[in-house]
Amino acid sequence: MSDAILIRPMTAEDLDGVMTVEHDSFIVPWSRTAFEEELSKNNLAHYLVAVSDSEVVGYAGTWLVINEAHVTNVAVSRSRRREGIGRILMEKLMELARNNHMESMTLEVRVSNAAARNLYRQLGFEEAGMRKNYYAETKEDALILWREKL
Repeated sequence: MSDAILIRPMTAEDLDGVMTVEHDSFIVPWSRTAFEEELSKNNLAHYLVAVSDSEVVGYAGTWLVINEAHVTNVAVSRSRRREGIGRILMEKLMELARNNHMESMTLEVRVSNAAARNLYRQLGFEEAGMRKNYYAETKEDALILWREKL
C-alpha cells in the first residue's frame, strides 16, 4: 500500500487528472461533462480523488439515495494499480456512506473483473444478481453486489 496517497473530495480542478484516469481505465469513458454535472448538479453525488505528488491517481464516486449508497465508479491509474489505492477509495466511500446514515451499499462490476470482484468480496459485498449485457460496448454482464450494515 502506498504511503503518499491523499484521499479528498473531488473538485472541478481535479477533472484533467480524473479524465486521464478515466481514459486509462475504461473502453467507453465518461465525458468530462458527465463529471462536471455530477459535481455541480447532482446533489446525491459524492466523489473522492486519490492524489499522489499532486497527481490524481484514482477516483471513486457514489450516490447517496435515501438509505442506500450506490457506487457509480471506481478507477485507478493503470501504473498505480495493485498498490491498495482502490481499497482505500472504497473504504473511504463506505465511511462517507456511514457518516451520512446509509445502511447499505450497492454496485455493479464486470463479470470478467476478477481483481475488483475479489476486492469487493474482501470488503463484505455479496452477489445479489446479474444485469445481462449491462456494458453496451462489449455486451458483458455485470454482477450486482450488495453490502448490508455498513
